[in-house]
Amino acid sequence: MTSPLNGVRVVDFTRVLAGPHCTKALRDLGAEVIKIEPPAPDTGRSGQPHVGRMSLYFAQQNAGKQALSIDLNFPEAQDIVRKLVAGADIVVENFRPGTLDLFGLGFNDLRAIKPDLIMVSISGYGQSGPWRNRPAFAPTVQAEAGFTEIIGRHYGDALTRTENDAYNHADVYTGLQGVIATLAALNHRNQTGEGQHVDVAMVASMLSVNDRVSYELSDIDVEGEPLALSAPESPVIELPDGQKITIAASPVSTFVFQRYCAMMRRNDLLLDPRFITAQFRRDNWNELLQEIRAWVLTFRTIEELEAQVSEAGLAVGTIRTVSEIAESEWASERGAIREVDDRSGGTARVPAPPWIFGGCDLPDAGLPPFQGEHNREILAALGLSDTDIADLEAAGMLISAVPKTD
Repeated sequence: MTSPLNGVRVVDFTRVLAGPHCTKALRDLGAEVIKIEPPAPDTGRSGQPHVGRMSLYFAQQNAGKQALSIDLNFPEAQDIVRKLVAGADIVVENFRPGTLDLFGLGFNDLRAIKPDLIMVSISGYGQSGPWRNRPAFAPTVQAEAGFTEIIGRHYGDALTRTENDAYNHADVYTGLQGVIATLAALNHRNQTGEGQHVDVAMVASMLSVNDRVSYELSDIDVEGEPLALSAPESPVIELPDGQKITIAASPVSTFVFQRYCAMMRRNDLLLDPRFITAQFRRDNWNELLQEIRAWVLTFRTIEELEAQVSEAGLAVGTIRTVSEIAESEWASERGAIREVDDRSGGTARVPAPPWIFGGCDLPDAGLPPFQGEHNREILAALGLSDTDIADLEAAGMLISAVPKTD
């Protein structure tokens, strides 16, 4: 069986995270992805930890791609890219808007070569508008999109700083939105024969994945805040063995509180003066949490607890480390973690693609490429001779950082 995107070629101008996350998903769906790097490589290559000359951070986002490192300041290099695009289906880039135009490689330039080309441009604020030239990184985009303020309002400033800096939500969500847009554009091209330029903005992506935007923008009076914001959060309870669990969602919400009471067989709590309204439950959170914890501790096993929680239409989860979920029976059966060659004689564990297709196969993990590792292979496929390639190397147009082997 072939993979879903078998035969699709992607020219990848992206770096760090949002763009590489997009093109990695396309590669894992079976597309051929050629990653183009300038002389100053993708800064993701500096991400820690390193094994030998390979960043494991870079490996997670780029394994299986081919690597061409070329200096686009040379007109000859621009011509090479045009030849490459002529045989491609998709170009993905996440430069500031207009950057590729400076090299004669913008969408209008490239579609003159490849009329049905799909170009996907990922940027902070979009390809047009008053903010188009602003630099954008995940923490600043999350701040601009309201994400940081909502987290701060719910959890307090200390956790806001941790949440905003520890996880690059804006990058990975935007990368996935880029995948969705790419697949939609491919389907459109298959139906009409037309290519197009797709504009994916990080701030717009963060708004699209925020399921509480309608609440934030509404002037309708409601009791308390919506489920996801009804502070405090879902209860976290420590068991006698030190393991922690959480039950979703917050019983401050009246609808959820009713389910908790049914789950605990404690309908008397519905009339308890301490818990009779959402505001009282918020004010008396510690007492409510004590009631829930006492009930949880009556169970001998997590399995018994989960059965009763599920009966009430709620869910319980064990608070695990990434290592613990990776070693779980679920991850083993699912194949949720896979190994990639670390290019130093060992392997690194990374997430496997999240999809399982019943009617086609997905490619294996592939190797994370060194900078310029496939220069000669890619250029030879474009018709350049060994002498041509040697001349480009001598001129400093091609960059290679492949470790020499003994």
